[in-house]
Amino acid sequence: MKNMKKKIVGILCLAMTVPMLATGCGKDDKVASKEDGIKIYIGTSIFDETLDPIKGGFSYGYPFINNALLKVNSDSKYVGDLAKDWKVSDDSLTYTFDLNKDVKFSDGSEFNAEDVVFTYETVKKNQADNENVDLTYLDSVKAIDDDTVEFKLSKPYSPFLDTTALLQIVPSDAYDSKTFDTQPIGTGAYKVAQYDSNQQIILNENENYFGKKPEIDKVTIVNMEPDSAFAAAKAGDLDLVMVGTNYADEKISNMHLEKLETMDVRNISLPVRKVSEEKNSEGKMVKVGNNVTSDIAVRKALSIGIDRKKIIENSSDGIGVPSVNFTDNLVWASTDTYEDNKVEEAKKLLDDAGWKVSKETGIREKDGQKCTFDLYASAGDTDRYNLCVAVAENAKDLGIDIKVKTATWDEIVTLQNTEAVIWGWGQYSPTVLSSLFKSDLFLTGGYDNSAGYSNPEVDSKIQEAISSNNQEEAIESWKEVQKLAEKDYTNLFIVNIEHCYFVNDNLDISLDTQIPHPHGHGTPVICNIADWKMK
Repeated sequence: MKNMKKKIVGILCLAMTVPMLATGCGKDDKVASKEDGIKIYIGTSIFDETLDPIKGGFSYGYPFINNALLKVNSDSKYVGDLAKDWKVSDDSLTYTFDLNKDVKFSDGSEFNAEDVVFTYETVKKNQADNENVDLTYLDSVKAIDDDTVEFKLSKPYSPFLDTTALLQIVPSDAYDSKTFDTQPIGTGAYKVAQYDSNQQIILNENENYFGKKPEIDKVTIVNMEPDSAFAAAKAGDLDLVMVGTNYADEKISNMHLEKLETMDVRNISLPVRKVSEEKNSEGKMVKVGNNVTSDIAVRKALSIGIDRKKIIENSSDGIGVPSVNFTDNLVWASTDTYEDNKVEEAKKLLDDAGWKVSKETGIREKDGQKCTFDLYASAGDTDRYNLCVAVAENAKDLGIDIKVKTATWDEIVTLQNTEAVIWGWGQYSPTVLSSLFKSDLFLTGGYDNSAGYSNPEVDSKIQEAISSNNQEEAIESWKEVQKLAEKDYTNLFIVNIEHCYFVNDNLDISLDTQIPHPHGHGTPVICNIADWKMK
């Protein structure tokens, strides 16, 4: 039996009227003091979601409060974190991890295999609370000894290795479902010293951290509106601020802009079925399909005919990389083909398919149907809206009329099976391809397969990839999934975005150890926060 965990005695709560004043940084004092640390704005999503790994907190892999068994390095490869080594059986049903010794949680208690077993068993028991980590194929997990954990799968599931880099470990004896939403106990470089709801999170150095001691002792993460955050940075009150591309040309005294590599793509789903009614997973008849985007000629013409570089230039001042699929910093992505700006070929494709340009409107028509459809962006997301507007403007050259609209995500859920929607995707696990293309996920709720795509050959390749006995074969199968699906042009991939941050000239965010950012609304920059230092 392991040592009993220490209980949290209490949390220092200081009443603060204006959270911006926490660090005392002034316009003429840009170097944060050791006592004040640094203050950063990384978007609002960290406040919108739980910090509890059991419920999906930081499951894209930001090991600064809690650590997972594995982590992703700057080359997008898996390396050990809480585990120093691992092996997979020949039948891919048994995963064995050798754990690092002498690791402690921030409360001073020892980390060992029991914590890993508890974390995985708790998530499996409460799978509905953690949609980011799928333990469906996990049959059992047990501690061979204090330093060894063995997982048994019910059937081969190649993405399980991805899971072990996503699910961070909590202490078995000190875990509390309510407390960990804001005050998790972990093994990372930092611990939560103070959490002021919707205002700020103050992180202090974890004296028990098993890795290299962070040089910055205190980090304050603030919550505010993007415009207010930018103003605070200009006033000298922030050391790092996430900004949209619409701010990238601005200048801030004593700060510089960093455009960081991501695997975060923007794509437009194009419903592939004609308008009809189908039964959803709840047995209700719902409207699906779109009589314009259901024509593959329209979908292909958009994919090969638009000018992605021009679209990126017009929507985000050229910040981002043109994309026709997922990005090449993912080992499983298929990036072999690139067709773009073939305007005449796209026009001929539409002509041959019967879509003729109206002399009165300049919009194509076919059998009385205008080549026009609605494209939805999430309300309040300026970057996505601007991107949609640029796509619509570019599509006019092809005689395609796209009407850009905005809606809340709750509204988009009701529209996604009949209208085009711009999405953001980006993660290390290739299971995102199942979400996009697997036929039996259509009309099952959530955002899966919103285009209504169905291709038995693609479904078979997805299953082949998931059940593969080794990672190399799985990767090849995932690439085949994309090569098959891209022939049907179900999604119009536009750009692999770059995440933009203004950074204090005296702050080094260690670009060498930054990972290619997954989709995380600004948060991924803190993936390597333990390596940050003041110059």
